Amino acid sequence: MNYHHDYHAGNFADVLKHIVLARILTYMKQKPRPFRVIDTHAGAGRYDLAGTEASKTGEWRDGIARIIEAELPPAVAELVAPYLECVRAMNGDELRYYPGSPLIARQLMRADDVLIANELNVADFARLKEELRRFKATTVLNIDARHAVKSLLPPKERRGLVLIDPPFEAKSEFADLATAVGEAMTRFASGTYAIWYPLKDEAAADRLVATVTSRTGLEFLDVRLAVSKSFAGLGLTASGVLVINPPYRLKDELEAILPVLKDLLAEGSGASFELRSAVQ
Repeated sequence: MNYHHDYHAGNFADVLKHIVLARILTYMKQKPRPFRVIDTHAGAGRYDLAGTEASKTGEWRDGIARIIEAELPPAVAELVAPYLECVRAMNGDELRYYPGSPLIARQLMRADDVLIANELNVADFARLKEELRRFKATTVLNIDARHAVKSLLPPKERRGLVLIDPPFEAKSEFADLATAVGEAMTRFASGTYAIWYPLKDEAAADRLVATVTSRTGLEFLDVRLAVSKSFAGLGLTASGVLVINPPYRLKDELEAILPVLKDLLAEGSGASFELRSAVQ
């Protein structure tokens, strides 16, 4: 694996993914029974926005920096508050660090909710283990994500979220992801799944969504955000999050949040969002 999220931490794709993550966990906490979060590609946990990698790209300046400094409409500010509170919790007066999904999840979870954070990259695994060592009900693994899905499902709590966020380095990643999600849903059909994907190859993304959501009666939300038109040679300008078995209010919340994100994160012309759903 050559991918290093340090270059991209806090960018527009992280903002979208982590807002969705925070909203899902906010709803899961409304029921008293404990739940489990399984983060299959957990990363390093904490990212230094002043570090060498983040400084080279500066992607966070057009992502989290815009959101955290913005005067949001009151209704939207309330919805994104849990996410932004996680970011502020590891910073002083100045934005310096960005929390990855396992740290956001752990901060939003209750003491008896269980977090399993898996990361295959050895260096990132070591960083992640150090970040999470102070938390109880938390396990950090260093195994292949496909094996993690097979061995960790279903969770004994029978409630939970599986967050899947591959690096998409291999050409077969979309097809492999569709297969892995299908296997996971066979083991844990009632679970909530949040699957992040890039939108460089829209046809491949469409095939992924179509394959994963082909089961009769399955409820899902497919949310996509583009910060500009995509042109050859540009980096990532659009991404999506597919949510299987979403909380019942998530669609309405995203309908309020997405227009604000689109305007705040736009890079020139062509910014857009899309929200497709099959929710009873």
